[in-house]
Amino acid sequence: MARLIRNKQGVPSTLLTRFLNSPSSLLTLPYYSTSKRSLRTLAYEEIQANPNKPYTHTAFILHGLLGSARNWRSFSRTLVSSLSDSPSEWRMVLVDLRNHGNSAEMEGLDPPHDLVNAAKDLGNLINSKGWESPDVVIGHSMGGKVGLQFAKSCGNRDYGENVKLPKQLWVLDSVPGEVTSDNSDGEVEKVLQTLQSLPSTVPSRKWLVNHMLDLGFSKSLSEWIGTNLKKAGGEETWAFNLEGAVQMFHSYRELSYWSLLEHPPKGLEISIVRAEKSDRWDADVITRLESLASPEGDGSAGKISVHVLPSSGHWVHVDNPKGLLEIMAPKLKSLMP
Repeated sequence: MARLIRNKQGVPSTLLTRFLNSPSSLLTLPYYSTSKRSLRTLAYEEIQANPNKPYTHTAFILHGLLGSARNWRSFSRTLVSSLSDSPSEWRMVLVDLRNHGNSAEMEGLDPPHDLVNAAKDLGNLINSKGWESPDVVIGHSMGGKVGLQFAKSCGNRDYGENVKLPKQLWVLDSVPGEVTSDNSDGEVEKVLQTLQSLPSTVPSRKWLVNHMLDLGFSKSLSEWIGTNLKKAGGEETWAFNLEGAVQMFHSYRELSYWSLLEHPPKGLEISIVRAEKSDRWDADVITRLESLASPEGDGSAGKISVHVLPSSGHWVHVDNPKGLLEIMAPKLKSLMP
């Protein structure tokens, strides 16, 4: 049975009941981190296959826009399970980025709400907890660009000597360059504009889903938006800070990390995973990426690898989790304890 670990603020009894009754042997616990200055850093969850053993490797999981750590629980459990036959003991840290999930209510995550500060939050979390730097960072969509910014800043030692480059960075269906209106169908912008037009509370999840459907959004997208509500009295409100998330989206569109991909720092492998059915990739971007895919080299610089996830749209961990696991697990296992 998984061992319960309490943080300073404790774990609610409802969560304890859920963990003890879970059929899974994996440990999944939420944490609400507090720094020495009593300023809260990011909220996160941990998953470990064998919590009675000290972990030897850590991977950070970064969700996308309007998502949260919980979106990646199922895949992270499967991933850590698949790594249990390796000599390493893996810990997955599922982060709620600023303005999202349980981090949306955290104090001290001040503006500007951009990817630079979102990545800096990760450095602050590592420093405040006294952790070693993660061996692997996995980011989906906007989280992929946060991961690129984190790697760039680590290379510049922006977070201090304790926060070092990861060995692997996985960028999951996230275009590394600027995202212009010409390269976008505008669906995300329409969703954000629609949410901004709504009151801060809505009558129910069913009402929201039906409202999105009436506006012409797909059933899957409408239902996913509905999962981002939380109870507020007798009504429902957003589980994210909408205005802050909008600012992060603008930053996501404006920033480019081609220079990092063209000159990856020594010791880092950046793996780009493109979903086969994703509509976010132009032919020239794909060609440019493939031209950067590097052989082993002499070790004087980092490397780039490019992978195509078959039979998958943008939601890679939902559309083809088995295929994603087959791409990622062998590379993670290659990291020696």
